[in-house]
Amino acid sequence: MKIAIVILNWNGKKLLEQFLPSVVKYSQEAKIYVADNASTDESISFLTDNFKKVVIIQNKTNGGFAKGYNDALKNLNEDLLILLNNDIEVTQNWLQPIINEFNHDSSLVAAQPKILDFKNKNYFEYAGAGGGFIDQFGYPFCRGRIFNSIERDKGQYNDIKKIFWATGACLIIKNNEFKKLNGFDEKFFAHQEEIDLCWRIQKTGGTIKYIGNTTVFHVGGATLSNFDPTKTFYNFRNSLLMLVKNVNSSKVWVILFVRLLLDGIAGLSFLIQGKWKHTLAVLKAHLSFYCLLPSYVNNQSKNKKKIRYYLIKSIVWNYFIRKNRIFKKLN
Repeated sequence: MKIAIVILNWNGKKLLEQFLPSVVKYSQEAKIYVADNASTDESISFLTDNFKKVVIIQNKTNGGFAKGYNDALKNLNEDLLILLNNDIEVTQNWLQPIINEFNHDSSLVAAQPKILDFKNKNYFEYAGAGGGFIDQFGYPFCRGRIFNSIERDKGQYNDIKKIFWATGACLIIKNNEFKKLNGFDEKFFAHQEEIDLCWRIQKTGGTIKYIGNTTVFHVGGATLSNFDPTKTFYNFRNSLLMLVKNVNSSKVWVILFVRLLLDGIAGLSFLIQGKWKHTLAVLKAHLSFYCLLPSYVNNQSKNKKKIRYYLIKSIVWNYFIRKNRIFKKLN
């Protein structure tokens, strides 16, 4: 099995300096690529001078996460692609459990390892944690992370388990399946494009897994801070688009109506907290969603297979009303 590790980079020279050495040192089984999204810093010269064996793919524009990876991966021929953020530290022998699981399970199309916080290594990291799920209204959450509540790693998720989505921070995916599904939805630009892709994978019969016997450490928010309203915009808008694309049922309109109400409450909550820029981001997300909605309705997924996509009906109800802040308490 041939493996490609592809690190998407945009003006991330400092991150490459810090984290690329661990990838090179502990990933002897793979060929390493850095896909540069038209950086204006010294990323390319740094790579050329210091990492002769790392292959540089130079994208012509900064198309965000979605187009950036679509452009970078189109000419790669390795069997397994590992999409790795430039702010991730890998660990010794981290690839072997991944290789073993893909060799063992022929239905496995995409996966992720355990994601811990680089800054606080006893805790899970926000993006992916112990494997991702969504509720009926499209809100994502993880084993080990619900909204902003992060669990301490006590070995409770050291298993191998089917999940609904694997994080784009460290997404392992079969090359042929990625290309068969035309990769990421480029209209998303960034955020939740991996959830949409994982949803489409499962509608074609593929399996997504969390492989908890291997670990990486993620800084998180290194390119776009969790406090940046731009991230709020993409998260709210893209999850709405994802529902329209993939819920093949007339119930999608009821689900969207409830979701829009919940988003309105979220926007009001931001305003009460003095985070008016995030309230504005929610409003802009909805306006952008309405503008894109006709094209998504007219071009809904050709695969009309229905799957049970949600683990619970409402993570909002569980978290804010029932006060269930730990994954194992959800019901």
